[in-house]
Amino acid sequence: MDDGVKDALRRRALGFETDEVVEEYAFQEGEAVLLKRKVTKKTVPPDVAAAKLLSDEEKPLSALSPEQLKAEKIRLLGLLRGEEEK
Repeated sequence: MDDGVKDALRRRALGFETDEVVEEYAFQEGEAVLLKRKVTKKTVPPDVAAAKLLSDEEKPLSALSPEQLKAEKIRLLGLLRGEEEK
C-alpha cells in the first residue's frame, strides 16, 4: 500500500479536525466578487473501518523479530501518549 494512502487511512482511523469553508459569490461587471466567507471547525470522528484496513496491512506480530517488536511497542506507546509519528 502507498505511504500516502496509509497516512490518509491513519488520519481517518484516528479522527481529525478540519476547517470547512463556505463562500458566497456575486457577479459585478462580469467578475466574481466574494460576498461572504464562513469558516467552521469540523471534527471528523475516528473510523473503525479505516482502522481495520490498517490493521489488515500490518505484519502479524509473530513474524517480527525481537528488535522489531520492541520498536513497535515504543511506537504504539508514543501513539497512546499522543506523540506524532515522524
